[in-house]
Amino acid sequence: MKNLMTRRSIRQYSDKEVSAELLNRLMTEASRTQTMGNLQLYSVVVTRSPEMKAKLAPAHFNQPMVTQAPVVLTICADFNRTSTWARCRNAEPGYDNFLSFINAATDALLYTQTLCNLMDEEGLGYCYLGTTVYQPQAIIDLLELPKLTFPVATLTVGWPDEEPPLSDRLPMESFVHEETYNDYLAMDIDKYYEDKEHRPENLEFVRINNKETLAQVFTDIRYTRKDNEAMSEGLIYALKRQGFLPWTVRGF
Repeated sequence: MKNLMTRRSIRQYSDKEVSAELLNRLMTEASRTQTMGNLQLYSVVVTRSPEMKAKLAPAHFNQPMVTQAPVVLTICADFNRTSTWARCRNAEPGYDNFLSFINAATDALLYTQTLCNLMDEEGLGYCYLGTTVYQPQAIIDLLELPKLTFPVATLTVGWPDEEPPLSDRLPMESFVHEETYNDYLAMDIDKYYEDKEHRPENLEFVRINNKETLAQVFTDIRYTRKDNEAMSEGLIYALKRQGFLPWTVRGF
């Protein structure tokens, strides 16, 4: 059993199979997580075939673990099932709006985190792919997601074939606020980010990218304004296509 304090993202996996019995048990147990209105506003698409993983990979910038992992899980915000249930029971749903997307996305992400914790306990390795919302329309088309469903998280899953070093974390006092939010002064930033900025791996990160600070690596290279704005347009477009936003909303 792993401890959360030693949790690692695993990107290299052994050839050992992840059995359907084990995965189904963990996905069932994860369904006990909290959910809005007890509606379980999520669905999971399980991908095992090499052909489908190869098709998914470009939507995740061809990160190698997508094709190398035995299993890829795409967790979707899902108001389609609930809406269909309502119509089948002579009830008229009103979930084609942004609030409903937020509620379903919250449910889906809570489920995802619970599933991750359960996989940790079993010794499984996984990597959470934030790229899921970068090119959502490609995933929607490939997985044939109906309206009122939307991919919000992807996990590559398998038995670990590596033990990478622990990644750094900011101290608790940097993100916990008592009673009200206390905004940050420059002196607070210096204190909270000192360890992160002076770790050898991060100093090397700055050097190889020819930047002055670690922050510049993130703003100028990893998560740029240009990319954020372009992918935001794609996200808004996909939300419109899936019925969670009206076409009158600006952004595309």
